[in-house]
Amino acid sequence: MPVKREEDSCSTQLIDGNGEFNAKGLDNFTSTVKLTRCGLSYAVVAIMGPQSSGKSTLLNHLFYTNFREMDAFRGRSQTTKGIWIAKAIGIEPLTIVMDLEGTDGRERGEDDTTFEKQSALFALAVADVVLINMWCHDIGREQAANKPLLKTVFQVMMRLFSPRKTTLLFVIRDKTKTPLEYLEPILREDIQKIWDGVRKPQAHKDTPLSEFFNVEVTALPSYEEKEEQFKNQVAQLRQQFFHSISPGGLAGDRRGVVPASGFSYSAQQIWKVIKENKDLDLPAHKVMVATVRCEEIANEKFGSLMINEDWRALEHEVHEDAVRNFGRRLSSILDDFLSEYDAESVFFEENVRSLKRQQFLSKALQLVHPAFISQLGHLRDKSLEAFKTQLEQSLRRGEAFAASVRKCADSTIIEFDKGCSDAAVRHANWDASKVRDKLHRDIEAHASSVRNDKLSNLKATYEKQITAALAEPIESLFEVGGSDTWASIRKLLKRETDVAISCFSPALSGFELDQDTFDRMMQNLKDYARSVVEKKAREEAGKVLMRMKDRFNTVFSHDSDSMPRLWTGKEDIKSITKESRSESLKLLSVVAAIRLDEKPDRIESILFSRLLEGTFSIRDRDRGDSGDPLASSSWEEVSRENTLLTPVQCKSLWRQFMAETEYTVTQAISAQEAYRQSNNLLPPAWAIMAMIILGFNEFMLLLRESSVGTNEHSWGVPKWHSCWTYFHLIKVPPNCCGSSSTTSC
Repeated sequence: MPVKREEDSCSTQLIDGNGEFNAKGLDNFTSTVKLTRCGLSYAVVAIMGPQSSGKSTLLNHLFYTNFREMDAFRGRSQTTKGIWIAKAIGIEPLTIVMDLEGTDGRERGEDDTTFEKQSALFALAVADVVLINMWCHDIGREQAANKPLLKTVFQVMMRLFSPRKTTLLFVIRDKTKTPLEYLEPILREDIQKIWDGVRKPQAHKDTPLSEFFNVEVTALPSYEEKEEQFKNQVAQLRQQFFHSISPGGLAGDRRGVVPASGFSYSAQQIWKVIKENKDLDLPAHKVMVATVRCEEIANEKFGSLMINEDWRALEHEVHEDAVRNFGRRLSSILDDFLSEYDAESVFFEENVRSLKRQQFLSKALQLVHPAFISQLGHLRDKSLEAFKTQLEQSLRRGEAFAASVRKCADSTIIEFDKGCSDAAVRHANWDASKVRDKLHRDIEAHASSVRNDKLSNLKATYEKQITAALAEPIESLFEVGGSDTWASIRKLLKRETDVAISCFSPALSGFELDQDTFDRMMQNLKDYARSVVEKKAREEAGKVLMRMKDRFNTVFSHDSDSMPRLWTGKEDIKSITKESRSESLKLLSVVAAIRLDEKPDRIESILFSRLLEGTFSIRDRDRGDSGDPLASSSWEEVSRENTLLTPVQCKSLWRQFMAETEYTVTQAISAQEAYRQSNNLLPPAWAIMAMIILGFNEFMLLLRESSVGTNEHSWGVPKWHSCWTYFHLIKVPPNCCGSSSTTSC
C-alpha cells in the first residue's frame, strides 16, 4: 500500500459480486467528492484483467487509492469482488477510478463468466480510459490476453451503445527483456483482428476501430522483484492522467460525456441494460485449458531447446566457421523437440494444439536464425576468397580480364548456391537472396578494384614509354632551337603517340570496356603525351636565359668550322655579335609559346624587330600600331594556356641577356686591340737583319751612333726609352751591353 494521504479516496463498492448495483453508495460517493459541481470536467478510469494480476496494487500506486490488495503470502485468491470505485488523489480534473473483479477466477467456476462479460462491458461503456492489465508472457495467448472477452464486449457494445471513443490502455506487467517496440505491434494487430472479426450491426458495418477506441500500450517491471523500478515507472505513467480530458490527453477526444450531476443515474441505467442482455458468451472451458496447457508445454520445450547440448555445440561450431550439413543437423534437432511437444499435447483440443505448436516453432526458428545467418556469412566469405584466388590464377595464365571475371564469378555463385542448399532448414523457408546479392556486389567490387589497378598499371606503363620516347629528344630539339623546332616536335609527338596508341588499344580489348570508357582512355593517353611536351617546354622556358648565353658564347667564340676564334684584328666583331645575338634570340622565340596546334604567330618577327633591330615590322606600321608590342602580358595569336613567356618577360630576359653578355664582347674587342698594339711595338725589319748579321753588340753601337743628333722618331717607331724593350722583343740577355744595368745600355 502507498503512504496514506491526508485526503480520503472514498473507496466504495459500486456493484457487488452478485451483480447488485449500490445506488445509495454511489450517491454518497458523488456527494462526498463533490462530483456534481464538476459539470463536464471529470474523468472515469477503469481497470480489467486476470484475477491476481495486480490490478488493485497498480491503481493504488497510480492514483493513491486504497483498494484492497492480495496478500501474496496467503496464496493467490480473489481479492476484489464486484466493481469498486474511488477518487484519484491529487489528479486534476477530478478522476473516478473503477476496480473490476478479475477474470478467470476459480471462485466463480469454469462456466460462470457472465459477470466478467457484464463488468467489462460496463467499464467500456462508462469509463473514458480502460486499463487492460495483462502479463507480459500472456501476449499472444488467446485466453489470457482477454481476446475472447474483448471480442464479445466489442460486439455487444456496438449493438447496445453509440460510439463514445474510449481509450484502451494496455498495461503489460512483469515486462521481460523483449523491447516494448516488439510487443506493441503484436497487441495492436490482435486488437485490430478482433475488431475486424466481430459481427457488426448494419449501422456500424464499415466503422473503423478508431471510431470507438484509442489504443495505447505501456509496460511495467515486476512489482515484487523490481519494486523501486516499478514505482518509478508508475510515477511516470501517473503524469499522463493529469488533464487527461484536455486536447492531446489520454481521453482528449472523448464524446457524449454525461454531465456530472447525471453520472449516478446514467451509470445505473447502463448497468440495467447490460444485466438484461443475454447474448454475452465466452469460449468453452476446454479451450481455455488447452490454451494454457499447450502454451506451458511449448514454453517448456523452448526452454529445453535453449540449453540443448546438440544445439549449443552446433551454435558454437557455426560461430567459428562454416559447418558441413548444417541444415540437416539443425532440422533434426527441431524435429526432436516438435515430436516431444506433439506427444505431450496430443489429448488437447486440436485447433489450440496446432496454434501453439506453430507459435513454438516460430520462437524456435527465431532462436536458431542467427546461426543460419552466420552459416551464410561464412559461405559468402569463403566464396569471395575463392573468387579472388581463381581470378588471380586466371590472370597469371594470361587470360583476358573480362572473360576471367565471368568464368570465376559463375563458378563461385554455383558453389555458394550449393552451400545455401546444404544450410537450408526444413521447417523454415528462409531466403538467402540478400546474402547472395551481397556476394554478387562483393565480387563486382573486387573485380572493379582489380580492373582499376590493372588499367592503372597499364596506363602507367605506356605513359612511362611515352615519357622515355619524348623527353630527351624534345630537350635536344629545344637545345638546337631553330625555326623548325616546333615542327619537329609536332612530328615527333604524333609519331610516338601513334606508336603508343597502336599498342595500348589491343591491350585494353581484354577488359571489354564500354566505348565511352575506351575512348576516354585513348584520349587520356594522347593528352598525357601532349602534357610531356608541354612540361618540357615549360622547363626550357625556365632556363632559357642560360640556354641563350650558352648559344651566344658558342657562336661568338667559334667560327663556322667550330674552331675557337683568335682575335687577330681581322674579325668583324660587330657582325659576329649580331649573329650570336640573333641565334640566341631564336631560342627565346622558340620557348616563348607552345605551338602544338600549328597556329601561326608573329612572336619571332616581333622579337627580332624590337629587340635585335629596335624597329617595327612592316605589318605593324601598316596596322598603324605605334605602341610597344612587348609592353604586354599576352601575345595576340597565342592563348594564355599556351603562353610560356609573355612579351614583357621576353623583353626583361633580353635586357638581362644583353647585360650578361656585354662583357664577352668587350673582352673580344680588348683582345683584338691588344693584338694590334703588340704588332706595332716590333723594331724595323732592317734592324732585325742587322742584329742577325752584325751581332747584338755591333747593332747597339750602330744604334747609338745613328741616334746621335737625330730625331727620336727617325725610324718610324715610338720613342725608345731604353734597350730593355728590345731585349724583351728579341729575347736577348739583359747584359747585352756588357753591364747588368739596362739604363747603361
